[in-house]
Order: sequence, then structure tokens, then C-alpha cells
Amino acid sequence: MRVRNKTWAEPLIEANRDRIVTKGADIKGQWQNRFERKQPINIEVGMGKGQFIINMAKKYPEQNFIGIEVQKSVAAIALKNSLDLDIQLPNLQFLYADGAELTDYFENGEINKVYLNFSDPWPKTRHEKRRLTFKTFLKVYETILVDHGELEFKTDNMGLFEFSLTSLNNYGMTYEGVWLNLHDSSENEQNVETEYEQKFSAMGQPIYKLKAHF
Repeated sequence: MRVRNKTWAEPLIEANRDRIVTKGADIKGQWQNRFERKQPINIEVGMGKGQFIINMAKKYPEQNFIGIEVQKSVAAIALKNSLDLDIQLPNLQFLYADGAELTDYFENGEINKVYLNFSDPWPKTRHEKRRLTFKTFLKVYETILVDHGELEFKTDNMGLFEFSLTSLNNYGMTYEGVWLNLHDSSENEQNVETEYEQKFSAMGQPIYKLKAHF
């Protein structure tokens, strides 16, 4: 679902160029210079309003994080949410860009981990190439990740989860863990929730999660 354009989005982005990037190709291979400290960089593809990536940056100050969003108004909402905090997060950056073009914005081996949270399931078979766990996307992640880089994926959609398990397996990835009911497992002790995750779990919907590396 697309969010209605916010008139304040563009001015907010322009006023905070130190926190959000709109031309990722210009700093490809130089992302570490955007952070206070050089640390492993993790990205979330499709961050929504930023709850997950903001809280990850708060929880893990020893790592750097980039939230990526294709909708300008949504990216601006995430930016605003981070600015509204009573603490600064020097380990957090935002990228307003299309997640399908990651190799345009990141150099080979520049990223440590990729997070995919509640991606569009594209349920019709003819649209499977648009799913963010399709083999062409996996190739992109493998390219920008360090050797044996990690992928974490969460969804409420069983069909997409089953597809993803098969896709990653066929690509030759190694699983570190698979959870069919995340919130009823020990993995949930360290879990950082997204907005959608809170909504669906409150409705009694199980949350599926996997961790894998190339």
C-alpha cells in the first residue's frame, strides 16, 4: 500500500542530508564515511516507517545500519521518527532508493548483513520474479555482501516463506535457523519487531523467520 505524498517530506529530506541519501550511486563504496565509526554495515530492504532499523541501531551501537525505502513519503516518515528520538544515532543512515538496484548503491562486499522484513509476497505465480527472495535478488545480495554474508527474513505469509525456503536452498545457501512461530521460540528473546509484525502477531498470526548465509 502506497502512502499519500506528504508536503513536508521533501523539505525534511533536504534539511537532513547528513542522515538520508537520495543518490546512492554517488557514494557507492564510501558508505563508511557516512557514519561516526567504521563498523559492519547492515541494511534493511524496504524499511517502511523505520521501527525495525531504528531500534536495531539503538540496540547494537557497535554496528552500522542503513534503512532503504522506495517511497519518498515513507522514507521521510522513518527519518522523522529517528529525529524525534531523545538520543542521536550516529550508526544509522537512510537511503531513499529502489531496493532492486542495490548494486548501483553498494560496492561488492560492502555490506555485512541484509534484512528482509514483511516483503510484498507477490502471490501470483507469474509475479514470482518480483519476490525479494527470488534467485536474481539473491545474486544481488551475494554480490554486495561480504564473503559468507548473512540474510535474515521475516514474514507472516506462509506461501512466501515456503517459496523463500526453496529459493534459498536451490541457490545453495546454508541455513542457520528456521522458525515457524518466531514469537513462541527462544529466538524471540532477541527479536526486534517491525510495525507489521506487531500488527499481525496481535491478530494471532504466526511469524515465520529464517537466517541463512551464502
